[in-house]
This record gives sequence, structure tokens and C-alpha cells, in this order.
Amino acid sequence: MNKNFDVVVIGAGPGGYVAAIRAAQLGLSVACIDEWKTAEGKPAPGGTCTNVGCIPSKALLQSSEHFEHAREHFAEHGISTGKLAMDVGQMQARKSTVVKQNNEGILYLFKKNKVSFFSGRGSFGKAVDGGFEVQVAGDSAETLVAKQVIIATGSRPRALPGTAFDEQQILSNDGALALASVPKKLGVIGSGVIGLELGSVWRRLGADVTILEGLPEFLPAADVAVAKEAKKVFDKQGLKIELGAKISEVKATKTAVTVNYTDAKGEAQALKVDKLIVSIGRVANTEGLNPEAVGVALDERGAIVVDGDCRTSVPGIWAVGDVVRGPMLAHKAEEEGVAVAERIAGQHGHVNFDTIPYVIYTSPEIAWVGRTEQQLKKEGVAYKAGQFPFLANGRARALGDTTGFVKVLADAATDEVLGVHIIGPLASELIAEAVLAMEFKASAEDIARTCHAHPSLSEATKEAALAVDKRALNF
Repeated sequence: MNKNFDVVVIGAGPGGYVAAIRAAQLGLSVACIDEWKTAEGKPAPGGTCTNVGCIPSKALLQSSEHFEHAREHFAEHGISTGKLAMDVGQMQARKSTVVKQNNEGILYLFKKNKVSFFSGRGSFGKAVDGGFEVQVAGDSAETLVAKQVIIATGSRPRALPGTAFDEQQILSNDGALALASVPKKLGVIGSGVIGLELGSVWRRLGADVTILEGLPEFLPAADVAVAKEAKKVFDKQGLKIELGAKISEVKATKTAVTVNYTDAKGEAQALKVDKLIVSIGRVANTEGLNPEAVGVALDERGAIVVDGDCRTSVPGIWAVGDVVRGPMLAHKAEEEGVAVAERIAGQHGHVNFDTIPYVIYTSPEIAWVGRTEQQLKKEGVAYKAGQFPFLANGRARALGDTTGFVKVLADAATDEVLGVHIIGPLASELIAEAVLAMEFKASAEDIARTCHAHPSLSEATKEAALAVDKRALNF
């Protein structure tokens, strides 16, 4: 096999494998290195997203949502089920099948696009004439030479200081996705995306879930109206969320974990649980990469320093995704990966950070793009707001899920859409229309004048756009 390539990509997560494929499509010779393996020792490209993140979490969310629907809502549809039971082992087996299908899909795409795949850990060797040596340690131990290198090594979960993950009692997203049974009492530290999604999975299956959040506000990155609605719904579901909790100590035994903390009132509290999920953020994964061998600079957080086009401090070396600045989102990594491949090929890659959507796959789902109302107020931007509830949407009524609303924010003078915020059924799908509208600098009037199918959930977006001008038709 050829060991000299135009491009070598280190990491086969969403940013890496997409960058490799796009570079190959553009006629470049490409290799991609990734060390992730299945329990059987087979290559498992796809990174955190495919193996212990986006994909497995959505599989478990789907299974647990089916279970809750059967328990709570089937009767109103006239469906009798008898006594329900959840086979956690089968649920986990299905999750593993979904993950495996995605792993194999990426390997197929590499083969289809003539990307050479190397199973192992990639690291920098040294700069050489015309490029860089990249070492592969593992099953495919090799020394590759690349004219250009794309770093896409992703991120890893941040542990509490002094409290390491053992994935038995103190769990990262990895351990939380692999529980063999439903814990009676589950603690979660952090009410971000991972904490809310995994907390929701196990709550639906019967766990008593308590989430401890250090910040005084719930979901501060979301629009305040959405965050308020979400907190109300989660409280009603039985997801206990305590804000302003300052963790002082975590003690783990073989059967339980005790979290000592100070609550929002400054009073000492202790939470005893069977398992504890720690989801307090993620850190850039540069361990073993050996960036100093070629002079790639890191920032104070350990992330790789890049410019607006994802160039590192060394010409010919690029970095994308979680390992650089910006939101740690799989689709952001993909956009950067494609853009970098195109820039290497002499094209003009495009990433618009202002139109990257955010999604939380709870029930109800939460999604938004653009600026929130509180951001617009802080920036002194004059705006108009329109909001429409799913309670007034015919398709939502038929689905039996009328929670939440769509909110559209538009410039007061030009009517350009500045932000769209959704909490409700299939918000993750509905947000795509808003992203497209903002990418093309559409006005609220543009959305309002566009024909939407009836009955559909997307009509709520049209009605919210109409409401910007105080002319909603169905509310």
C-alpha cells in the first residue's frame, strides 16, 4: 500500500471521515487513521459520535420513549398492552447493532471513495521535505508521509477534579450508555445536553433521577422562554433538577455513590445514588498526538489553535471539530471537515457559525439557531418576536404531543430572521427550515408567505413567522 498521501486525516469521527471523503472526491490521495475498536477488536470508525455519543444515545432515547408511550399513552389510542416490561439487555443489543451499522457504513464509504484506512493511533513524527511524517501505532503500524494533515481527534469527557471515571459507579457518557440494568436512584452532575438526554433515558425506564447543576439558571444558552418551558415540562415528568448546586465531595463504594454539595441557599446537602453520571463538559483530545514534534500550538485549554479557516500555526496542518474552538457539535465538525478539504483543493470552503443549529433530543425536543431574545436585548438590537404554540397545531393534536412552541425573532427594521427557537415534537427536524432561511437571509415574511403542507408540524413555524407581524391565523 502506498505510504505517501496528499492528505492524512487523524481521526475518523464526523469531522475526520467526512473530510477524508470530500478530499478524495476532489481527486486527492487520502489516508485516515483511527484507533477506535469494537469489543471484538474490529475497527470502529465514527468517533465519539457514532460509538458513545450521538448515535447510541438516540437509539436508547428512541427505545425508552417507545416504552414510556406504551405505558402512558397507548390506552388513549385504544391499544391494550397488558403488563409492560423492559428488557434492558435487548435494548442495549439493538443500540449496539445501530452503532455497528454506522461503523460499517463509514468503512464502506472509505472503500467506495478510495480512502486508505489505517487502524491505530495517529501521531506526528517530524516535518520532512514536502510534508510531515505521521506515525500509526496499532494494528496498521506504519509511517505515513503527508503533504497536508487534518487533525480531527475530537474530545473526551471532563472528569470532576479528584474523581476519576471508573465506568461502574462514576460514569461518563460511555458508561451511562452501557448500563446493564435500570438503577433505582441515578444522579447526574450537569444539566447540559448529555445530562438531560441520558437522565431522560433512565427516568423513562423507572430510575429516580436527580440532576445537580452548578449554574443558577437552567439552559442559559437557550432562549429564556424555551428554557422556562423546558424546566416546567421536565419537572412535571419527574426529572428532578436542582440549580446552583456546588459539589464539594464525591464518595464511591462498590454499591453506591454519595455526592456532598451546597445548594442554592448555601446549605449542605448529600445525595446518595446507585450510579452517578458526570456530564460537566468535554476537553480537546490531543493526548498522544505529539503536536510539539511539528510545532502545532495549543491554547491554555489544550485545544489546537486555529484561525477562521481552521489553519493551525503550521502551514499544511489543519484542525477541525471538537479539538478546536467553537461548539462541540458533530455537524459543526462535518462542516469544517468539508471546508478544509475544499480549501486544500484550492476551493473556497464555507462554514457559517451564525447558522449552526443546536439540538437537545429530550422529549420535548429543543432546537434553535441564531440569537436568543436575551442576546438581542444585550446587544441593543431592535427586534420583533412571533410565537405559536403546538397546542393550536392540528398535526400536534393528532400526534398527541402539543407541548411547546415555535418562536421567531426578526429584525425590527428589515424583518430578517435573527433567530428561531423551538421546543416541541420533532424540533430537531423543524429547525432545518429555519437554518436554511437564515443562511439565505430570509425575512419572517418570506417564511410566512411560503406554503406549508397541512396538517404538518411545520405549519407552527409559518404561524410563528406570521405572528412576528401579529397576523397568526390559527391562534
